[in-house]
Amino acid sequence: HYRNKAIASFATQRGKLVCGLYAEGTHRVLPGADCLLQEEILNKTLAAVLDAALACRWTAYDEDRGTGLLRHTVLRSSGDGKVLVTLVTPGADLPGSKNFCAALRKKAPWVVSIVQNINPTRSSAVLGNREKPLWGPGYVLDTLCGLQFAISSRSFYQVNRTQTEVLYKKALELAKLTGRETVVDAYCGIGTIGLTAADHAKQVVGVELNRDAVQDAIGNARHNGVKNARFFAADATQWITEAAAAGQRADVIFMDPPREGSTPQFIESVARMAPKRIVYVSCNPETMARDLALLTQKGYRAEGFTPVDLFPQTAHCEVVGALTRSQKSKG
Repeated sequence: HYRNKAIASFATQRGKLVCGLYAEGTHRVLPGADCLLQEEILNKTLAAVLDAALACRWTAYDEDRGTGLLRHTVLRSSGDGKVLVTLVTPGADLPGSKNFCAALRKKAPWVVSIVQNINPTRSSAVLGNREKPLWGPGYVLDTLCGLQFAISSRSFYQVNRTQTEVLYKKALELAKLTGRETVVDAYCGIGTIGLTAADHAKQVVGVELNRDAVQDAIGNARHNGVKNARFFAADATQWITEAAAAGQRADVIFMDPPREGSTPQFIESVARMAPKRIVYVSCNPETMARDLALLTQKGYRAEGFTPVDLFPQTAHCEVVGALTRSQKSKG
């Protein structure tokens, strides 16, 4: 019961609306709301979402025919038991949405917001690009490392709150910040690592491709009273390439790339910025090893690595490590 995020899909089975997880490698829904990995409040919420949808007589989206109302639901929870509910539909029309919100709030009073996400694509992507709030602010507030973060349906946010604090504290320890450093938080998402580091640095610059995440990061900085952090919506490789070409420098760079890792161009530009330390957080040790080989060629030396298990009962594991720049290196 460690996951603070749940995704369930809707289907019609024996003439009845059901929701649950896909069977591995298929789009066949296994009905059920009692997942042992998800926080128990999410399991309770999922059951309430299904009950409210049944009361509205809503139908499941049929991928083959392109008919029906409900594709998925995405649930995000906070440490104090509040939940954001997102309904994913193929179109903007959702008749009876007010009745659904009323029914769900009665069954699950811990729900703080309900959002409709519109995904008309015939793809395996769960979420679309359009959203509208049905009730509440459209996000849930969670506390992490002493800061509050607004989490929306499309925000990247680690699913294991307890172990994320372990991971970030280790990353900060490896950064060895003194309060005088300029820090770059690459692939910053909603600003979690950068804002956690801001109190220990002179200034923080966060870069993230997802514009919604950047808006969340700016809002999170404002909400937490952090005034020495700036965030930019840009491709990390393009931004750091231009920054390095303009002669900008950083003392410490945090890297937390997606599973496919970073790019040779990004690593080349990191070397040109010549930070004294690089802290690399990875969810894929294979691409991390590939990237570290390139950084080593640029004059950086790895100081060791710490695995942090954010995903118990799975084959995945996060790894955090630090690299220092050789005194003789010119980048």
